[in-house]
Amino acid sequence: MNMKAYPTLFILLTISLFACANNSKDNENRKQVRLETSKGDILIELYNETPQHRDNFIKLTEKHFFDGTLFHRVINNFMVQGGDPDSKNAKPGEALGNGGPGYDIPAEIKEGLFHKKGVIAAARLGDNINPERKSSGSQFYLVEGNVFTTKQLENMEKSKNTPMRKKLIETMKKEHEAKLDSLIALQKETGDTLSLNNFVDELNAKIDKRIEEDGFHFTDEQKNAYTTVGGVPHLDNAYTVFGEIVEGIEVVEKISDVKTDKRDRPLENVIILSATVVN
Repeated sequence: MNMKAYPTLFILLTISLFACANNSKDNENRKQVRLETSKGDILIELYNETPQHRDNFIKLTEKHFFDGTLFHRVINNFMVQGGDPDSKNAKPGEALGNGGPGYDIPAEIKEGLFHKKGVIAAARLGDNINPERKSSGSQFYLVEGNVFTTKQLENMEKSKNTPMRKKLIETMKKEHEAKLDSLIALQKETGDTLSLNNFVDELNAKIDKRIEEDGFHFTDEQKNAYTTVGGVPHLDNAYTVFGEIVEGIEVVEKISDVKTDKRDRPLENVIILSATVVN
């Protein structure tokens, strides 16, 4: 990523979901970081499943790297982004988003860690120049997102599986070219459309089976989160999610509501006053 508010019921559901999620060893002894911002405090719990991102965020926090930086990119119903050191004392209207500590972090995109409302994830350059999906060394975003219907998630799955379907169609055409040509010729000669249609249906059934087995599908956990508390599902499996908010989701909503310029930078500076490791 080059890097409004929901009813109180959704906020309560969010907190409940965060508190009850994944009672595994990876949830034990998680490190927490408190961001004191000009809009309120946000307490973030870092995942042990993404150790490089966890350790880097802690290291930068202990060095006071984030103190005085801005949430320089804010998109309502999507996310709020910070962590650019160039944003410290930046002039009004100045373009931001290219700064960092001088290094990237290898991607730690893990199954089960997804873009539900309230997670923290690493910003990065696009796939065209960053095919390994390495994360920015410091820039991150906090997810607000939207609530989705089951039908919307189904359509999203279809969209994500479109490239795979196109590739399978081309493969099937090549593998069965002779038979397809023969059936097309028979159709032209005799008017027999049934044989060709039946064979095409057989191929489509094989393609559907492959997509069902190997294609992209949201898990039940993702579906439950995205249809209740919300998030940004289209970013799943593309960016490293490395923690979640355990207190202060309403602060993200406040930040998300601020007015922004054409670059999505808030017209009123939203500042990370300090970042502190609390355990």
